[in-house]
Amino acid sequence: MTEHDYVQMTGTPFDDDKLHEECGVFGIYGHEEAAALVALGLHALQHRGQEAAGIVSHDGRHFHSHKAMGKVGDNFSSEAVINSLKGDAAVGHNRYATTGGTVLRNVQPIFADLANGGLAVAHNGNLTNAATLRKQLVQEGSIFQSTMDTEVIIHLIANSKKIKVVDRIVDAMSKIKGAYSLVSLTSKKMIGMRDPYGVRPLVLGKLDSSYILASETCALDIIGAEFIRDVEPGEVVIIDEDGISSHSPFNNPPRRFCIFEHIYFARPDSVLEERSVYDVRKDIGRQLASENPVEADAVIPVPDSGTPAAIGYAEQSGMPFELGIIRNHYVGRTFIEPTDQIRHLGVKLKHNANQALIKGKRVVLVDDSIVRGTTSTKIVQMMRDAGATEVHMRIASPPTSHSCFYGVDTPTRQKLLAAQYNIDEMCKFIGADSLSFISLDGLYKAMGEDGRNNDQPQYCDACFTGDYPIDLTDHETGEDKELTLLSEGS
Repeated sequence: MTEHDYVQMTGTPFDDDKLHEECGVFGIYGHEEAAALVALGLHALQHRGQEAAGIVSHDGRHFHSHKAMGKVGDNFSSEAVINSLKGDAAVGHNRYATTGGTVLRNVQPIFADLANGGLAVAHNGNLTNAATLRKQLVQEGSIFQSTMDTEVIIHLIANSKKIKVVDRIVDAMSKIKGAYSLVSLTSKKMIGMRDPYGVRPLVLGKLDSSYILASETCALDIIGAEFIRDVEPGEVVIIDEDGISSHSPFNNPPRRFCIFEHIYFARPDSVLEERSVYDVRKDIGRQLASENPVEADAVIPVPDSGTPAAIGYAEQSGMPFELGIIRNHYVGRTFIEPTDQIRHLGVKLKHNANQALIKGKRVVLVDDSIVRGTTSTKIVQMMRDAGATEVHMRIASPPTSHSCFYGVDTPTRQKLLAAQYNIDEMCKFIGADSLSFISLDGLYKAMGEDGRNNDQPQYCDACFTGDYPIDLTDHETGEDKELTLLSEGS
C-alpha cells in the first residue's frame, strides 16, 4: 500500500508517519465465558492492530472460529457471534500486517487439523527466516493457504517427527529465527512461548481458576484478572486441566526486549518487564529535558503518544504543560474524494491547533519519534499557522535510522529521514527552530540502566543502532520480498 493509498483509506494522514504496532494476542483456558473474555482482551489490545481480528475456541469436542476484517468492536460485539464460539478455552488475535496482505485468509489465529488433532496459533512478531523455510517446505510438498509467516510454523509442526504436541511445537520453533510471542490452543492445552531473546512481550495472568496469556497487562485489567508475571524469554508455558507448567527448552542468549514497546507501542497503563510504561515515558521526558533544554513558554505533546514524555519534560524544565493540539478521536474512513486540497485539510480532521493558547508563544513540541518526517512537518506548520513565534521539536527516542525486521512495520531505510539527513538537516526539513533527540545512553538511563552497554545491550535498539540481535536470514539472501499469493481480495 502506498502512502497515498493509506491516507485515502483511513482519512488520517497524521498516522501515516508513525511506526505501526505489531499484533496483539490473548488466550484464556478454563472459563465458561472464554470467547467473551477474549473479545474484551482484544478490545484492550486494539492499539496493537486494527486491520483484522479473530478468535478460535474449543468446547471439548470441536473447534469454532470467527475472523473478520476491521476492529474488534465491529465484529465481536454481537451475542450471536460470541455464542457461536463455544467452549471454555479460546485464543484471539488483533492483526496489523507485517507480512502477508490484508485479506481474510491472512487473519489469525491460524488453524489446522494435524495428525494428532486441531491446533490454533496466534503470533505476535516476525520470523526472519520464514521465506527461506517456506521455499524449502514448498519444495518438499507443503501447500500454503496464506502469505503469513505464521503459516510456516504450522507446517513445521505438521512435519515434526516428535510425538507430543508440545514437543512438536518446540521442535518447530527450534528451526525458526526471529521475534515472536505465540499463544496456541489444542483440544487439551493452551501453550504460550516467547523467542529466546524475549523481543516481543507476553504476560501471564489469572482470573479465578483460569489462566490467561496476553500481550500486555492492560488486557488483564479489562476483565479484572490478576497479573502473575512476564513469560520469560525462551520459556514455554503449558496450561491444561492439571494447572500450569513451565519449560525452558532453548539455550537463551541475553534478553533483548524491544525498547520501542516502552517508547510507543504498549499502552501507557500496561506494565512490561516489571516497569510501568507510563512511568518510563515520563522518565524519558525528564531525561530529554535535561539533555536538551530550551527557553520557551509551553510544552505541548503531539497526541496521544507524546503525552507522558511531554509531562516529564514539563516537570523537569519547569515550563507549563499545555494541550496545544487537540485530537479528534472520532475520525473514521473518509467519504470525501481525496484531492490534494482535501488531503491537506484532512490533517485537521484528526488534529487541530489550540490557537488561543499558542498565538504569540514559544512552544516545545514533544513527540515519540520521527519516521519519514512528513507528520512533524505538518505539525510545525500547524503551530506557525496558529501564531507560534518559535517552534522547537523534542523527540523521546534517538533518531530512527534503521528498519525493523522483528514485527514492526517500518519503511525501508531509504525512506527514514534520519538515515538520509543529519539532525541539522532534519530540523530544516521539518521547518522547526530547533530539533533534538534523547541520546541512546539517556534513553537507557530513563529505563533504569546506567547507560547502553555496547558489549551487551540490554534491549533491542536496532531501529536506532542497526545492531540486529537475531539473524536477518531472508533479508540477507533477498528472500524477504512480499509474496503475491492472496495479496488482493479475500
